Amino acid sequence: MSEPYRAPAESQRYVFEQVRRTDRDRFLAALFAPETQRADLLAILAFDHELARTRTATREPMLAAIRLQWWREAIEEAAGSGKPRAQPLVESLSETLRRGGRTAEPFMALIDAREEGIEGSLDAARTGQALADLELAVLAIDHEATRRAARAVAAAWLMAEGAARDALLADARALRAEIDPSALPILLPALSLGGTRPGLLPLTYWWAARRGRY
Repeated sequence: MSEPYRAPAESQRYVFEQVRRTDRDRFLAALFAPETQRADLLAILAFDHELARTRTATREPMLAAIRLQWWREAIEEAAGSGKPRAQPLVESLSETLRRGGRTAEPFMALIDAREEGIEGSLDAARTGQALADLELAVLAIDHEATRRAARAVAAAWLMAEGAARDALLADARALRAEIDPSALPILLPALSLGGTRPGLLPLTYWWAARRGRY
């Protein structure tokens, strides 16, 4: 098992601000998680954002592949026992990984899913599943109905508006009576895909969380 590691406070602040700035809806939902799990969820969302940026940061597939390989190596180091790379997100992810002795494999699965979309269409189902599985792991949830709902919401988040996305959201909502309520911080963003006005989002999330809705 890896040695305990604590990311610098400034690295945690960097992740907090990055997700608040670039992924506001899922940032607000993550705030409903307990403090430690909240920090881990934000680190995962920031990581997913960095991987997604690979498609827009460069038009050269080779450069994009090099960028993703850098992340693979950084994650391997972050999961180890040595000092992680001096990069705020890597340091935050190192704390997430070493808490409870988590392995790098689920993070690699997300990198692999994002890499598939460099030269072709992103596989929303595969990418959503990889992200949801990471989030469920830090929430310590191992429950089949909750897993199915989380994967559906995560995949729907990556899709354009349309019948396919609506079907995934309907599948997720059909499981509301069965899910583990601890997963609401990753299920609440489904409300953002249903046309909730941005200004009402904090209140909508708060009320939905009280009722166990998403």
